[in-house]
Amino acid sequence: MTQSEIMSTGAHAMWVAMELALPILVASLVVGLLVSVFQAVTQLQEPTLTFIPKILAVVAVMVFVGPWMVNTMIDYTHELFGKMEQVGRSTQGGP
Repeated sequence: MTQSEIMSTGAHAMWVAMELALPILVASLVVGLLVSVFQAVTQLQEPTLTFIPKILAVVAVMVFVGPWMVNTMIDYTHELFGKMEQVGRSTQGGP
């Protein structure tokens, strides 16, 4: 395995991690922003008010996007194990 293939595999791993984290982070960000606007409008400055809506939003995103996240991780794992098998074959002198 060449250095460029290793770098490509590492970059792909970071891309998959970002893809998987993005829906959860965006939901949390949007809910946090909406709660902050609500707090500013109502002048209700309770710091613990943001936690419950954020938790509910993250759970909702996990329920709806969870199967896609699992399939993405499975596909990436299969791809990674396939590359590991190719490396193993090339070091043993196999086909």
